[in-house]
Amino acid sequence: MKPTSMSDAEETTMSQTTKGAAFDRRSFFKALGAGATVAATPALVTPAQAVDPGKEETKARYQESEHVKNFYRTNRY
Repeated sequence: MKPTSMSDAEETTMSQTTKGAAFDRRSFFKALGAGATVAATPALVTPAQAVDPGKEETKARYQESEHVKNFYRTNRY
């Protein structure tokens, strides 16, 4: 007995339906993810605040001590 197979028209229709459904599902989830990202973005953004560092944080900390002078002398800086 000869195995039954689908006609070319049926096979083409089924493959197009399957591919179309997978594409639609992917598009749906992409749109869903993009929508969630866009919706969450404004909630996460806060305005920047300027901070005055003050005199303690901006004063010079470098001091040329004996070991620094020895280093410069040894390495001929």
